Amino acid sequence: MDCGIHFISGLPRAGSTLLAALLRQNPKFHAGITSPVGSLFSGLIRQMSQENETAVFVDDVLRKSVLAGLFDNFYFREHPRQLVFDTNRLWAAKLAAIAQLFPASRLICCVRHVPWIVDSIERLVQQNAFEPSRIFAFDSTGTIYNRYEMLAGGAGLVGYAWNALRGAFYGPHADRLMLLTYETLASEPQRALQAVYQFIGEPYFEHDFANVSLETANFDSRLGAPGLHAIRPLVGSVKRESILPPELFQRIAKDSFWLEPSAKSRGVLIV
Repeated sequence: MDCGIHFISGLPRAGSTLLAALLRQNPKFHAGITSPVGSLFSGLIRQMSQENETAVFVDDVLRKSVLAGLFDNFYFREHPRQLVFDTNRLWAAKLAAIAQLFPASRLICCVRHVPWIVDSIERLVQQNAFEPSRIFAFDSTGTIYNRYEMLAGGAGLVGYAWNALRGAFYGPHADRLMLLTYETLASEPQRALQAVYQFIGEPYFEHDFANVSLETANFDSRLGAPGLHAIRPLVGSVKRESILPPELFQRIAKDSFWLEPSAKSRGVLIV
């Protein structure tokens, strides 16, 4: 990749869409919502594994070449002179592979106090009361507790991302990881972006925090979740009361592990 690549990952409903929308204001950058590269990456790894009998002809050198070529071919034609940010919650689970394929790359993980993530998803469910979502396997009979259990499961929207993030945070490649909190991005966007630029070693660009946009309606409709990636033009935090039952809110609160005092000992940049 001519100008390099970085990765955006982390928890859902935690600001990754807003971050991408802001970064793409810089003409030197390309960023967007979840791309198909992560799925293609996983598929290629599996097809080059011993599950496929022809993998006897594939060694690690060739695997790396094929995987690096995936990124180059996917992005080179349209973005040959831009620094690419590829977004996928998978990347937090693939940090070891990223470190080998792109040694100069960095991983920015968006996080948010977990009860507010679940609250945000539940608000979306209530907003789309007549349209079941792929997030919950199009089940139209669930309760808020059923939905939380599905979200928090190992393969759930929140559970998978949380497990991947925690593995990256405590793993051997945590030095290339940054945690960007939604709370900072929404309330202090300039400070948040300045930290991102410093982390990736790029000169700061003056962003317009009052005119932010990114078209995501078609993608969200395919998920049966209109508004999932919608962002407001003006960056800012909105004070509100949670719609989660209080005991559920309190139960989930402990999952925000990066807020624990002991998390600072990892040396991971948390903004």
